Amino acid sequence: MPSWNIHTAHVERLLEAHEGRALGIEDANAFLFGNYVPDVYVGFMVPDASFRIDYCITHAAPANLIPIPEADRFWDLYIARRSPSSPVGKSLVLGAWAHLVTDRVYNGNFRAYWQTHDLPTGDELREGKQGDFDLFGRTLGISMLVEATPELLEAAYTFRPYRILADDVRRTVAVAQTIVRDGGLLPAGDGGYQVLNAEWLTDVFEACDERLSTWLLAWRQIEADGGRCTATDVRRRIGLPPAIPDDLDWMRKDA
Repeated sequence: MPSWNIHTAHVERLLEAHEGRALGIEDANAFLFGNYVPDVYVGFMVPDASFRIDYCITHAAPANLIPIPEADRFWDLYIARRSPSSPVGKSLVLGAWAHLVTDRVYNGNFRAYWQTHDLPTGDELREGKQGDFDLFGRTLGISMLVEATPELLEAAYTFRPYRILADDVRRTVAVAQTIVRDGGLLPAGDGGYQVLNAEWLTDVFEACDERLSTWLLAWRQIEADGGRCTATDVRRRIGLPPAIPDDLDWMRKDA
């Protein structure tokens, strides 16, 4: 999965390039927190969280070595059909969706990269990929700090997929703030990468930013026009084909 440095950098890029309301983001703090939400109960980023939920559940992803979240399914369930009534709640859910899209873009592109390069498999592949994502994230330079406001605590507790307890919001905020404050900005370049390179990672970052901004701007326009806002409707508006179901046998290389 992309590191929280990467998720934070995407939030900063979106809000630097666009006014939040144009994207449907009415509370930037909640949107930033939402970009951490799918990882809160997985056990890696917030190891002292109150309980555990499997990655593939929080990320709406079929079990796989490099999972591909079903971001469209999440969109339809929790934004198009059961969108929170409060601006803070909606911003949080949009952030969680953005996290799934980001994981989908990075992991999907990594699968394609693996198909055309002589790379390891199994845990060695996953750990090498993750190490490169983490290293790249530390070259981005981030400064946005999330805060555990009363409004955020309420929105997190009423998050429809599963409640996020107040103590776990505070734990998550502490982890995220530490990452931003103590991450240590590294120079851009290929030094230290195991399986990827800086050019590939930068291209994927730009592609992901384009997908997030284009989608959210189109969604807001559809809403303004009074149309339906399912994932299929948004895809049709921006000229994207239907989402491809996950290939559970993606590591097969055809001769």
